[in-house]
Amino acid sequence: MLQLLVALLLVALASGCGRPAYSPAARVVNGDDAVPYSWPWQISLQYEKDGTFRHTCGGSLIAADWVMTAAHCINKLLTYQVVLGEYDRSLEEGEEQVIPVNSDDIFVHEKWNSNCVSCGNDIALIKLSRSAQLNDEVQLGCLPQAGAILPNEAPCYISGWGRLYTGGPLPDKLQQALLPVVDYAHCSKWDWWSIYVKNSMVCAGGDIQSGCNGDSGGPLNCQAEDGTWQVHGVTSFVSSLGCNTLKKPTVFTRVSAFNDWIEKIIAEH
Repeated sequence: MLQLLVALLLVALASGCGRPAYSPAARVVNGDDAVPYSWPWQISLQYEKDGTFRHTCGGSLIAADWVMTAAHCINKLLTYQVVLGEYDRSLEEGEEQVIPVNSDDIFVHEKWNSNCVSCGNDIALIKLSRSAQLNDEVQLGCLPQAGAILPNEAPCYISGWGRLYTGGPLPDKLQQALLPVVDYAHCSKWDWWSIYVKNSMVCAGGDIQSGCNGDSGGPLNCQAEDGTWQVHGVTSFVSSLGCNTLKKPTVFTRVSAFNDWIEKIIAEH
């Protein structure tokens, strides 16, 4: 296990994980087009239907041949591909890397219950059929230290191609929105998410700013003191009342609660 951690660390350091070549916009209030390739670990997870691949979820490239996404994004009956270096889904911009996914290379957390998203463990790993080519447009996302907890109102960003509003269209261009963290003490209050939020989750945003359908599996990006960006969350669920609901922040799987599981899956496969 120690050798694996050292190897992952060396890969991350060599690739400059969490340091985009294109800096993200400094301020976003209610979602906007992201700066192209400013979240270079963001991927589009796509499934095949009638001979065409369609965007279904986001995800994060965490090693050259591993993607992290949400368990609820996975249906073992479907065929998937991962697109790296994507920005405008309506165009072929020349930076895209389209990589097929073998069904046997998708690993959903063994405690995930598809009938109870609020029970937690909404995380999955995908081993790519070939390694990503790392460059300015495709880079690795850094993982936080095990057990790391973000403070209340920490400024983080969600990114993805999710619906612009409840029932609205899917955008062509990658979107981002500033989602301040709502700590567990606040998010678990009876008139917030109450018992539906667990310690293994992160709440962020709420009301005007939120994730929406299609953002699932994508990253919650938070900047560390050294300036690197870390993927602290995997987008999990929003309120059934709508994406922008007061006192119902977007809920993410807290990545720092699953470091051991991530390391175990990668080491075994």
